[in-house]
Amino acid sequence: MRTYHRRAVLGAGIAVAGGGLLAACSGGAATSGHPGHGNSQSAGDGYLAPDGPEVVAAEKARAGSGPVSEVRLTAVEGVVDLGGPTVKTWTYDGELPGKEIRVTAGGTLSATLANHLPQATSAHWHGLALRNDMDGVPGLTQPAIKAGADYAYRFAVARPGTYWFHPHTGVQLDRGLYAPLIVEDPKEPLQYDLEWVVVLDDWVDGVDGSTPDAVLAELTKGASTTAADGSGQSGTDHSGMGGMDGMEGMDGPASGDPAGPSRMLTGATSELLGGDPGDVKYPYYLVNGRTPQAPRGFTAKPGDRIRIRFVNAGGDTAFRVALGGHRMTITHTDGYPVVHAATDALLIGMGERYDVLVTAGDGVFPLVALAEGKDAAALDVLRTGGGTAPTAADRPKELSGQLLQAGDLRPDPSVALRDPGRTPDRTVELRLTGSMANYNWAFDGAAYDPAVRHDVRQGERVRVTIANNTRMWHPLHLHGHTFSLTDGGARKDTAIVLPGRTLSVDLDADNPGLWMIHCHNVYHAEAGMMTVLGYRQ
Repeated sequence: MRTYHRRAVLGAGIAVAGGGLLAACSGGAATSGHPGHGNSQSAGDGYLAPDGPEVVAAEKARAGSGPVSEVRLTAVEGVVDLGGPTVKTWTYDGELPGKEIRVTAGGTLSATLANHLPQATSAHWHGLALRNDMDGVPGLTQPAIKAGADYAYRFAVARPGTYWFHPHTGVQLDRGLYAPLIVEDPKEPLQYDLEWVVVLDDWVDGVDGSTPDAVLAELTKGASTTAADGSGQSGTDHSGMGGMDGMEGMDGPASGDPAGPSRMLTGATSELLGGDPGDVKYPYYLVNGRTPQAPRGFTAKPGDRIRIRFVNAGGDTAFRVALGGHRMTITHTDGYPVVHAATDALLIGMGERYDVLVTAGDGVFPLVALAEGKDAAALDVLRTGGGTAPTAADRPKELSGQLLQAGDLRPDPSVALRDPGRTPDRTVELRLTGSMANYNWAFDGAAYDPAVRHDVRQGERVRVTIANNTRMWHPLHLHGHTFSLTDGGARKDTAIVLPGRTLSVDLDADNPGLWMIHCHNVYHAEAGMMTVLGYRQ
């Protein structure tokens, strides 16, 4: 990734683009999402349309007078170098990660995606509060982008922060189709000299013949999740998915899909994640597209103040991250500022982002992203002077030092929810269900159905309670909004829910449309752990 000098970033202001739950609220508040699977309605039955006048009005209110950043992306298949191993995969414009996009808050992003893949695809702009018809969810907010077709995304970008983009189609996210999206603040309050964008990933595609689709077939014992429209991608184009068979006795890839050896993770555990750390044993873990044996490296001077923007683009892996010889000061999570907090290490679930500040020491230092519970790690290197280069086996002491998580953080007063003591107008109750044995991950015991919506209305304060009734942790992501962890917690769009625990969050229903809530483990989502928050007319 590029090194951004603070002065250059502020001076430019341009785009760089690549060719436990609480009871229902009192006071007469509504409750949706009863046992079963929510409020089933036919598409468009009393709900706001993704391109309706309410969406247009919200976009107009969000729009600023900043510049329009023009971007063209091409989704292609080809060979990429992981720093020794070469793999055939899918990427944006042949780069891994895709070339980051930089835009200015208050401006507009105009991005055209050309699909040169053999399957339909899409682009979801993860973490942004944007207009609903630009959210990139086929079958819900847009049609799938067919092979050989283009699609034009155009939306106002109101808030600065660290975001990213990826497909919302099948298990394509677990290929190389992802890139950071950095929204610059023209009035940036942080003082720093350099930026280091760090994208973390777990990698299986193209290794010994493996593909994410073959991994999904193994996990589901070959149960079909193919789209009913025949587009060739898995069920995330939201045509609905059937039940999954059990996995007992399985010791290799599913019949009918010959790609690769078994990738099923067994016998692993993580105290931080409450037990099972994931489903997939990946052959590689990457920082900015490179294996630990060939890190890209980042160069600075002793004393430089560095802003590190962490993005977890993985499919099935939480990363415990530390920079050897340094303490980190957390400044943001999921794009929103927090009251600064010092730590040795971070735990970053799939889809989460954290920004930190470090003051660079003198020497050579390992940036280690431990694949939590999986006995492997990704590596990059900070160089400010002489010294012995770290190796893939290095585990700095900071990894076992102080570790802060989202629940330990408080929002900066500038982004705290207004009227934090306000009684919620509505409570949406969700249960996470399913098991590894049956691979039937779902909300409320039912696989994803785009016609099932959990009702909200414009202007409401909504409390969402998510009870994890499974033995697996899940990083839950809400599209188009941020929420506040209750009791004055940090603003987030993605949050970890541990097994047997309940997460309670509050949000303001201020962005009309139909919005996904789903597990950001791509294999859990594909098995059915997705649902919709729908604005009623």
